[in-house]
Amino acid sequence: MWGSGLKWMFLIMGTMIGAGYASGRELWQFFGEESGLAILLFTIIFSISCYVVMLISYEQKSEHFQPVLKVLVGKRWSIVYDLLILFYLFTTTVVMIAGGGATLQTFQIPFSMGISLFSALVALIFIKGIKGMIQVNSIVIPVLIIGLIAVLLMFMLKNGNPWALTWTSQANWPAGFTFTALNILPLVAVMAAIGRDIKSKKEIVVASVGSGLLLGAISFIYNESLMQVANELPLYEIPLFAILKYFPYIMLVIMTILLLIAIYTTAVSGVLGIVTRISNQNRIPIWLTSCFILILMIPFTYIGFANLISILYPIYGLLNLYLLTAILLYPFMNRYK
Repeated sequence: MWGSGLKWMFLIMGTMIGAGYASGRELWQFFGEESGLAILLFTIIFSISCYVVMLISYEQKSEHFQPVLKVLVGKRWSIVYDLLILFYLFTTTVVMIAGGGATLQTFQIPFSMGISLFSALVALIFIKGIKGMIQVNSIVIPVLIIGLIAVLLMFMLKNGNPWALTWTSQANWPAGFTFTALNILPLVAVMAAIGRDIKSKKEIVVASVGSGLLLGAISFIYNESLMQVANELPLYEIPLFAILKYFPYIMLVIMTILLLIAIYTTAVSGVLGIVTRISNQNRIPIWLTSCFILILMIPFTYIGFANLISILYPIYGLLNLYLLTAILLYPFMNRYK
């Protein structure tokens, strides 16, 4: 139970902690000041959503997201969300690749070369299929989490400013719903792909509660850290670097590598969601399908990392509210039936 639960938990977190999240850009886009309650709501709603999606995937023994969508929103709306998820996964993976290229520029690697190298590494993992991706997540995600929390806590202690947590001023609480809604589509896409591999409901509980609590804690610490450097954030494409400038250069190198890992795992998750859906319609090998998809994505990366997040993420957050509502109501509707 615990081994499998932790494996799925790291898969969920590998899907969540990508270019937008690990860099701080996505968190700052939705949270910021007066967001303590919003992050608490996100923690609770995200855990429930993970449990519901994994439970449906387990019951349907699904290999891709279409059967899960039919259960959640019905046959008619599942067609709409089927297309929306494909488009979402495509565009957000473009964001990941752009983020990888922007991060590699720290090592004086040109952006065009960086995105090509990053795309090749994403395609490489699919030679071993889904199991290869799960193995990578189980290794790198714990390292990433420990490194990110350690840096953020050291920054808060070093900066010496108290956390600005005032529960009487929580005007930004609706962001908890929109931020969760933003991340629902990749969650459905990835969790639905492993439905047949889930063995019991106990591992679903471990994965859903564990990922929700960890992500909630990291989100709170990260948001509080970013608020300490809020005036400097407009100067940085990647907000994390505004924090890292207070550390020795070696820490910048280490965290840049960890950031690349986070971007990589989410990019792989995005491609996984697409190829499992497409491969269901044909007999083309997964690795070949992933190569074709990545080649199509590269031209779109030149729009820019920050621009892509600021334009696309709020739109997706609003569009996904219907699906989030369907997920949260599912336990009640299912019991009523």
